Amino acid sequence: MTGPRKLFVLDATVLTHDPAALYRFEEHDVYVPIAVLEELDAHKEGGSETARNARQASRFLDDVLSTTGDPAQGAPLPHIGGAAGGHLFIPLGSPRSALPAALPTRSIGNQLLSIARDLADEHRGREAILVTKDINLRIKARALGLKAEDYTSERVLEDADLLYRGIGELRLTPSDTVEALPTVAPSRAAFEVRGTAAAAWHVGEFLPGGEASLPDTIVREVGLGRARLEAVLDYTRDERAVWGVRARNREQNFALNLLMDPDIDFVTLLGQAGTGKTLLTLAAGLHQTIEHQRYAEIIMTRVTIPVGEDIGFLPGTEEEKMGPWMGALEDNLDILNQGESQGRGQSQWVRAAASDLMRARIRVKSLSFMRGRTFLRKFLIIDEAQNLSAHQMKTLITRAGPGSKVVCLGNIAQIDSPYLTETTSGLTYVVDRFKGWAHGGHVTLERGERSRLADYATTAL
Repeated sequence: MTGPRKLFVLDATVLTHDPAALYRFEEHDVYVPIAVLEELDAHKEGGSETARNARQASRFLDDVLSTTGDPAQGAPLPHIGGAAGGHLFIPLGSPRSALPAALPTRSIGNQLLSIARDLADEHRGREAILVTKDINLRIKARALGLKAEDYTSERVLEDADLLYRGIGELRLTPSDTVEALPTVAPSRAAFEVRGTAAAAWHVGEFLPGGEASLPDTIVREVGLGRARLEAVLDYTRDERAVWGVRARNREQNFALNLLMDPDIDFVTLLGQAGTGKTLLTLAAGLHQTIEHQRYAEIIMTRVTIPVGEDIGFLPGTEEEKMGPWMGALEDNLDILNQGESQGRGQSQWVRAAASDLMRARIRVKSLSFMRGRTFLRKFLIIDEAQNLSAHQMKTLITRAGPGSKVVCLGNIAQIDSPYLTETTSGLTYVVDRFKGWAHGGHVTLERGERSRLADYATTAL
């Protein structure tokens, strides 16, 4: 501990975002005003993620407060990881500090501002900080001269530009040595690199060739001063086309190597619109589900956050309700059906039958009904994953049972969730946490392949 303990006033947005936030403030004291408890109570009904988090936050509060007889004296807070934490306080009195007349006192956010000011006046030697996911509330706090912060416990990076790309550099020094190893499979040359270069690589990272006349490789093993590399398969060739789709650039080739590898259980693909994330993933899923029968079916899901105005409730079954959100699925299935059929010279009737077969092996599911499920031999695609929190991402990935593969697709530059940023998105979180795992892989796709119009619009607009 350095310096005096801080005083953190939590907004309800923090607890509904992460119910375990109480335990993440180390040795500092946490204040949860009565008004926040009222807001949690108002959000607890229903089956939404916010309602579940509100109920769980209430349970955590109950567990902590059950250890003390007088909440006004503060209940000890255990810190995640076993270290001693600070104390939890529930301020009971009315806020005393007067706010400007333009800020109505009946607003819960304004009450929190007044409480934060009270604490700052009472504890002159300690910092009082309002923690909220509400940007406007943070702005008002700073305008009043109060300290306010976003809740950033799930932030894994200070800058999204530092995010692991999955593609490294094969830079060898004169002291590094390269030795060819016995091939592990046809057309899969293997190499061992000894020297200082291996220290910068991660297992599962792709290394574009060029140095020492090596082909494009993937790092399979990293040890002390050594690394084992394996040549990637070339999916840019027509004879290796996956469900009629071949890679159009180096990054797409790397992505298909991950998607088609049965030893890789978890794949994350990042990239702007038009880089081929969904098309490549669906092609690989259909190929392995229908032709290789490696998976029983494809399950596709995404978070349902509208970009514009909400059009209201949608009628029908679960799949029918998800239909309007799955336009990308339908568009890519049309492309795959057309490309596969033309490649084999099939008639219109055969193409229609193939389309029905493809759709019969794909299930569209809502995130709302994922909790508690276990997927056996499923190819699970999570689209628009940048709009998921780290907690939601964990809930989904842990649904995978034996023989399943999970693929997360997204673009962290297009986050629609009001409480997530590029550095706190669940997609950023899992890319960083799965870095270096032997059965996971990540590729950032840079080059758009949709059309020259889409490519120019992406850069010019």
